[in-house]
Amino acid sequence: MGKMHADEALIDDELVLRLVAEQFPQWAGLAVEEIPSSGTVNAMYRLGASLTVRLPRIAGGVADIEKEFAWLPRLAPLLPVRIPSPVGLGQPGEGYPWAWSVQEWIEGSIAVAGSVREPVGLAEDLAGFVRAVRAIGLPGAPTAYRGGALGSQDAETRAALGLLEGAIDTGAALAAWESALGAEAGVPVWVHGDLMPSNLLLDGGRLAAVIDFATAGVGDPACDLIPAWNLLPAEARSVFRAALEVDDDAWNRGRGRALSMALIQLPYYRDTNPGIAANAQYVIDEVLADFRAA
Repeated sequence: MGKMHADEALIDDELVLRLVAEQFPQWAGLAVEEIPSSGTVNAMYRLGASLTVRLPRIAGGVADIEKEFAWLPRLAPLLPVRIPSPVGLGQPGEGYPWAWSVQEWIEGSIAVAGSVREPVGLAEDLAGFVRAVRAIGLPGAPTAYRGGALGSQDAETRAALGLLEGAIDTGAALAAWESALGAEAGVPVWVHGDLMPSNLLLDGGRLAAVIDFATAGVGDPACDLIPAWNLLPAEARSVFRAALEVDDDAWNRGRGRALSMALIQLPYYRDTNPGIAANAQYVIDEVLADFRAA
């Protein structure tokens, strides 16, 4: 996969080896292997058998490294599945300009839309995770990255619709988006904020871990409804909704958030990140089918 962003840092195995050797000599000499991922903000490398290295690709992801380092240990005891555990905070060096982190390796397979083995069980697992996140009461919470008013995404969403004219049913997509904009706002709670399939690790088809808490914080609870359209098939979607007791306004906002993300992602990553682009197309198809049925 080539560069996804014009301002992306150059990262490879040799850089990771040098950074680790310089700043964490206790792990120097461990094998380094890039982890294939459709992630857009961070590059991930496996370090030895039990560690991962996480390096921001762009300046916009740098603050997330220290945020996760501070918050992940506090969140872990409150959640029903594993989340990343940071063990080292790296600094700029070897020509790399930003902070980076070392985390414990978590075993599991990345979730893939259309290939879910246990959809109903996974829907129940995801609902349990979302309930646990919403119940977090830790003070001093950050603001969730995508957790503000849905209208703040309106201009970018409409611009993306213009880029997709002729590629999708933009009329139906606009109707679904405007319907979501009209939904009543929810009371802010803790949210993960980025429950994309690539951030969900499965074991035997069930949820084993959730990674990438860069967008986590307090915001619209509908933020964490997006797996209903980016991963779960229709028969499991209703299970997920029922388990979370989601009302019509929250469901509409969640569907709108999923749609907005997908509309923005599809033209941006169409030629550089096939995994993200494929999931974006899947989301658009599922959202429009669900919106028409409703």
